[in-house]
Amino acid sequence: MGESMLLHRLPLRVVLLLCSSLALFSRVTADVVQTTKSGCANRCGDLTFSYPFGMNITDCYDSSGRVLYKNHPSIYLPIFPISPTKNKFIAVGCDTYAVFKGRNGSQYATGCLSVCESKLDVIDGSCSGIGCCEISVPRDANQYNVSVTSYYNHSNIWEFNPCGYAFVAEDGFFNFSTGDLSEPPFVEVPVVVDWSIPNQTCDDAKKNTTTYMCQENSKCTDAENGNGYQCNCLEGFQGNPYLQNGCQDIDECVTLQPCSGKCTNLLGTYYCSCPRGYRGDGRKDGKRCTPIIDRSTCVALGVSISFLLILLGGNWYYWGLRQRKIKRQRERFFLENGGRLMLQRLLSEHEGSVESVRIFTDEELKKATDHYHESRILGQGGQGTVYRGILPNNMVVAIKKAKILDRSQVEEFINELIILSQINHRNVVKLIGCCFETEFPLLVYEFVTNGTLSDHIHNCRHESTLSWRARLRIAGETAGALSYLHYDASTQILHRDIKSTNILLEENYTAKVADFGASRLVPLDRTQLTTLVQGTLGYLDPEYLQSSQLTEKSDVYSFGVVLAELLTGLRALSFERAESERNLSLYFASAIKGERLLEIIDPRVLNEGNHEEIKEVAMLASICLRVKGEDRPTMKEVAMELEGLMKVMGRHPWVNQSCDLEEVEQLLGERSSKCEGILKSNASGNDDSISNQVPFEIESGR
Repeated sequence: MGESMLLHRLPLRVVLLLCSSLALFSRVTADVVQTTKSGCANRCGDLTFSYPFGMNITDCYDSSGRVLYKNHPSIYLPIFPISPTKNKFIAVGCDTYAVFKGRNGSQYATGCLSVCESKLDVIDGSCSGIGCCEISVPRDANQYNVSVTSYYNHSNIWEFNPCGYAFVAEDGFFNFSTGDLSEPPFVEVPVVVDWSIPNQTCDDAKKNTTTYMCQENSKCTDAENGNGYQCNCLEGFQGNPYLQNGCQDIDECVTLQPCSGKCTNLLGTYYCSCPRGYRGDGRKDGKRCTPIIDRSTCVALGVSISFLLILLGGNWYYWGLRQRKIKRQRERFFLENGGRLMLQRLLSEHEGSVESVRIFTDEELKKATDHYHESRILGQGGQGTVYRGILPNNMVVAIKKAKILDRSQVEEFINELIILSQINHRNVVKLIGCCFETEFPLLVYEFVTNGTLSDHIHNCRHESTLSWRARLRIAGETAGALSYLHYDASTQILHRDIKSTNILLEENYTAKVADFGASRLVPLDRTQLTTLVQGTLGYLDPEYLQSSQLTEKSDVYSFGVVLAELLTGLRALSFERAESERNLSLYFASAIKGERLLEIIDPRVLNEGNHEEIKEVAMLASICLRVKGEDRPTMKEVAMELEGLMKVMGRHPWVNQSCDLEEVEQLLGERSSKCEGILKSNASGNDDSISNQVPFEIESGR
């Protein structure tokens, strides 16, 4: 037994038959109750009783707006008041004013108005006054009257809303939709009623022990709805409080398992305790059981800890002395054999370079970075950490602290520094100076204020802040910088780690290629280098990954991935995507082959860019991503193409003029009979080897 009954779901011990001519009603069938008082029947055959606890009050009209009939029933529930917390009074119609009147001995009235001009006004699922309205049912409502009237002329809405109706139903039962304006969507409605032992409060009932209904291990509470009282089992008990021995003790040790130690069930409660040798209250949500350590154990433990500290201290002291000795040796070797003297000698061989590169002291850079404080870190990568520094003249710079180098790498590092010091390109981050006084080589670059390209593509709630034109310009500027490194520098430079995080942006979104830590110089008599594979997964050239042969076409492949990022807004490698979509280069190639290119393009790019122009850039990215390096264009050709695209829609300089766009889009499909140049199809098997790449299992790294 409880405080409320759902008429079509819960069993009844007492059946009250009420007759009424309502349009709709709920039905109740008596079910078997296991807690019935001994000697009392709980079923009357298969008889079904009807109760007027759910109702539908209608007010219908003809096409001219005249009322055809009204239904104003009332209901009297002497024992079971409508639950005010579990029911709603609901009115439906586009010209419906429903009133709920009456409450035990008062003239209380409430209601709601529902108005709309057409079905287009109605919002499915919303019952806030447009076609549907609802209010709460008042307390003590066991005698009330419901009426429905028209507020305006009903003729202009008669065609789709011939009737207005109102009803009381269990909260959550009715979900309003447009179709409900034509006719009710149900024939029965459930209503929840509260019940209690009537006409007495707990204080009055307790005075007569003969008629008082609450049995042992129970408590009495006055009914909140209606007149009477109810019985409930005490905390720690469960069952039927109206039957003798109906409230039985709950074994919390079994049902709740509240103890971390030993649990003892008591009448109405439980007790937790710890085993011998442990202390605490033994509760899971309290002081758990912990071992009790005696005096002798504490002494032994103290001696052991002291001995361990002495041992660790001695080892630390020895390790510190050894590290300081190694550090002094490294500094001496660096200065004497490969440091400042070698740098100055090599710089002197290149006129003008000494003036363009400043040599900083260790103290200057420590002061500029607040001793390399964590708050000054701008980023970290495979070659070192980049800090934000402020020089005495208030110039803001980026200071790269490289990882430890072998002495054999010093000359190579200095030679690389010499080349970088001579680079003068507006789209390459400018090298300002260096420091060789420390174990860690330090490089000082100009500070670029607007973050990385990756930040603007990926880290803004997945909505890019870059327009299509800005993306195209950034791609062109990056390609121009790489073309300069490959063909116009005094010695060819292969960047080897082109990715969106290594492309910095100024306030006006001008691109700056950065992070030359993995770069390599290519002698004039060489076209490729055999190196240990290094780069970032997702951007690595598959041919370089398999052969360790680094060529200028490796940078072309990495740039193709960046171009795909600009087009799609997707990361080069992401485990948040499906397995077939994790690697962007494979996903991009698959989309083109399946003629699904526009499905993966960034929505902003689609909205702002010309589709033919987008396809041209996608074609260029596909060519850059070809598995064989010899099938890819050079960075100079890529830069020229992007420069042309930024001016006018043009065709690739290396494409046969008779090759139309539809054939170009078949990059990964069947072989085109007209495009026999660099755009020949990859379906012949050239791209199949990409499936033999090392699986990409991490997002980035070197």
